[in-house]
Amino acid sequence: MTTLRDHAPTATGPSGPTGTERPTRLRHELRAVRALVHRDLLRLAGQRSHTALMLLHPVLYLLILGGGLAALIPQASLGVGYQTFLFPGMLMMTVQTPGTLAGIRLITDRQSGYLRELLMAPVSRAALLLGSCAGGTLVAAVQGAVMISLAGLVGLPYDPLLLGLLLAGVLLVSFTVTALALALAVSLRRAETFHTLLGVVMMPVLFLSGGFFPLQALPGWARILADVNPLAYGVDLLRRGIALRAPDQAAVGGIEWAGRQPPLLLEAALLLITGALAVLWAGHRFKRLE
Repeated sequence: MTTLRDHAPTATGPSGPTGTERPTRLRHELRAVRALVHRDLLRLAGQRSHTALMLLHPVLYLLILGGGLAALIPQASLGVGYQTFLFPGMLMMTVQTPGTLAGIRLITDRQSGYLRELLMAPVSRAALLLGSCAGGTLVAAVQGAVMISLAGLVGLPYDPLLLGLLLAGVLLVSFTVTALALALAVSLRRAETFHTLLGVVMMPVLFLSGGFFPLQALPGWARILADVNPLAYGVDLLRRGIALRAPDQAAVGGIEWAGRQPPLLLEAALLLITGALAVLWAGHRFKRLE
């Protein structure tokens, strides 16, 4: 397995390489990020059964829950069939699990002592945190891409631009979820505590995302919570991406501010800013880790 030691710079004396032969500090940082991303990709490739089980959960929701409720929920109330309406929510569920696992890995690395070895590498802590975030984001996006390949099952066309929009949305959502998970993980010492918090928080957050039913069907207090829920903006971004390329598959019930939908690019910017702020907070806390 590739480790940071494989990418660490070689110590040299005054007679060592100079000029362009000497790796720059930025190159060292990028090597550290690449090593951590490589580690996550190797884990993804080596745990195929675990990956398949994580993908099975949203697929079963889509086919069984979506197929069962499709006969009970009239299409006119959603603008599309229920399985099509559910698809962005299942994309969110697909990336949410591997994204949060990045936080769990940070805690387990700390408990096992592996994190202490990483902190001894001749690179900044910011590079180590960015590597963990990039690795978690990429793994989540890869699993989201597999889910996107099932778009035809819910009646969506395999339009290259549509698939590109969905993949871009999945990548942005994966970054935000991973960054939030890391921001939470750096403040915790026990994986059990992290799991407990996820159990308490993630299910309500998913239900308030608009992935399972229109947000307008929620009571007023719940709609206020949905307006500050990053997952709700992720689901809305994916759903509106579908509407751009397949207007006949446009669904109702997304985020609304004063009765109007916010601009699509503003929703994307809010997700990006949320993820960036989470990374900055995690970086601040990460500097204090021993």
